[in-house]
Amino acid sequence: MSSNLQKAACPSAAVSEGTRWGAMVGSSGSSVLPQAQPVVCDDYESLPTNNVAIHMTAGAFAGVAEHTVMYPVDCIKTRMQSMVVAPVHHGVLPSFSHMVRSEGLRAPFRGIGVVMCGAGPAHALYFASYEKLKERFEHQTQYKSLVHGGAGAVATIIHDAFMNPVEVVKQRLQMHNSPYASALDCAARIFKTEGFRAFYRSYSTQLTMNIPFQSTNFMVYEAVRKELNPDGYYNPQVHMMAGGLAGAVAAAVTNPLDVAKTALNTQEEARLGQRHQHLTGMSCALRRIYAMHGVGGFMRGARPRIVHQAPAAAICWSVYELFKSLMGLQEENGIALAT
Repeated sequence: MSSNLQKAACPSAAVSEGTRWGAMVGSSGSSVLPQAQPVVCDDYESLPTNNVAIHMTAGAFAGVAEHTVMYPVDCIKTRMQSMVVAPVHHGVLPSFSHMVRSEGLRAPFRGIGVVMCGAGPAHALYFASYEKLKERFEHQTQYKSLVHGGAGAVATIIHDAFMNPVEVVKQRLQMHNSPYASALDCAARIFKTEGFRAFYRSYSTQLTMNIPFQSTNFMVYEAVRKELNPDGYYNPQVHMMAGGLAGAVAAAVTNPLDVAKTALNTQEEARLGQRHQHLTGMSCALRRIYAMHGVGGFMRGARPRIVHQAPAAAICWSVYELFKSLMGLQEENGIALAT
């Protein structure tokens, strides 16, 4: 670990360097201020990171990083979950290669702009609300995993209320032979032909999927992080490993609901059997998936979903913890210098 990261792991390492000697004052140079005492740090979580602005800023960076780095894999997952047979090959790399050869290099990135615009504020609210609820209730019970899961569930409701319209536009742009020229064109045409409700048609399904997904994500992450890093020091390897494992477990468990969400968002009406008949809810989508693809239809896209969610969660947690640590260290140093 570099010296800078070591300082980030414990602010006393950085503060003590500047407080080993007092400041000389007065014209004669004979007056010396008392020597400042170094800050004692048990772990990086003792930093004053109950600051909502820190959580929101770190969360915004984490959200953008998570969604952009793994976006092509998300695009492949969406196509694999399509109600119709799209030209997607078995495996993530063959599918990506075929998509680029047949549709161009921009194809796996269609819709990334609207996701970047939405992921920042959505994740800012997501992590800020989680941290606030965690801080409020974690010390009131010995069942900390339940607090982590419950806080994650509330944070998910807030996050998805903001991101659901973004998901609708994103997934329609990701589909094979998407008829939309841009995100704005897609949003305008959806609103004109299907109304505002179309942007939230999958919201209940999204919550049904994401509440157990994110609750599992938070519980597994917090448990693994504390197991691998009981001292609580900032450790990027641990944050990445715990985040990746949490994302993989949560993705596998909730894949059937993700398939239903994709069907509701994309509304591939021309291939549904009855033209202009929309899927109206989760139960309707699940019945249609079973009728068209059988039980196996519920695990369509499971492999790319896990391949997407595991590194995405690792990136998200690593970036979040890094920015939270660095910004908390900066605030700690500011407090120490002020006093």
